Amino acid sequence: MIDWNDIPVFLELARQGRLAPAARRLKINHATVSRRVTELERSLDQKLFDRRPDGFVLTESGRKLLPYAEAMERQAMAALDGNSGASLTGPVRVASMEGIACNYLAPRLPDLMARHADLTIELVTSPAQFNLTRREADISLSFVRPHGPRLQVRRIGSFALFLYASPGYLEANGTPASARDLDHHHFVDYVEDKVEIPAVHWLLDVVAEPDVRFRSSSMGAQASAAAAGAGLVLLPSFSGETDPRLVPVLKPDVRSERPIYLAVHEDLAWVPRVRAVVKTLEECVAGDSEFLLQGAPSRSPQFSRTFDRNSPTRR
Repeated sequence: MIDWNDIPVFLELARQGRLAPAARRLKINHATVSRRVTELERSLDQKLFDRRPDGFVLTESGRKLLPYAEAMERQAMAALDGNSGASLTGPVRVASMEGIACNYLAPRLPDLMARHADLTIELVTSPAQFNLTRREADISLSFVRPHGPRLQVRRIGSFALFLYASPGYLEANGTPASARDLDHHHFVDYVEDKVEIPAVHWLLDVVAEPDVRFRSSSMGAQASAAAAGAGLVLLPSFSGETDPRLVPVLKPDVRSERPIYLAVHEDLAWVPRVRAVVKTLEECVAGDSEFLLQGAPSRSPQFSRTFDRNSPTRR
């Protein structure tokens, strides 16, 4: 007789391919994962995984079981969320890059949580892309299009990037009057060998050979260094415009642009709590489209609170 509690263990091992990552996701030890998968195989009298030095690979029997196990998971998740839609319960993990997460998403998602006291948002960041197929996150918001089986991916908007500097740096080094003047200025940029997503090499979109004097793998650290006078920095509008330490330079003539992609695994797309977060993200990006592309003050109250109204360069 099958122990239905073994099905989630089977699913996680199928997604992760190794005992340790599956155990971490399930919050049990790896020996328990191995034991429960073995018990499921014994109950079904079928071998579900090939054990290899580099991990676990589904057998033909395992591949046949997988869609049925995923269907069970979908139904269980929908049941836990309830059918009325009045109350959303449980966690939703949203994955993005550090800059988008800190400067754009974090101020917006609490409004949704305030309407649903039992909803938990987990906002996770990484310099690399998350794998939704392996359930590293439920939703991805990125400027790089995710790829993977059974993903629902759509472009929901774009954001622009502009040059910013501290008033002190510009006073000491002069304010560029045109793009040609950038050859005589210092810049802040990413650490080249730490860039895992080529699309963040956006400074090269506006300056062919920048004189970079400070590098960091963190967008926040780059902004702080520029605010301290290290040089010019190219930042997304949602980061540069809301930082009162910085003023825009050569805006709007010197700019770059990146798309915004939202992705969710098709197994989770109809789960009410996931659907609610997806809708919130889509509405935020659509409502802030002018700000994201032009750097103008947003209609969003989060931006109106943080916008530096005293700076003449931001009026």
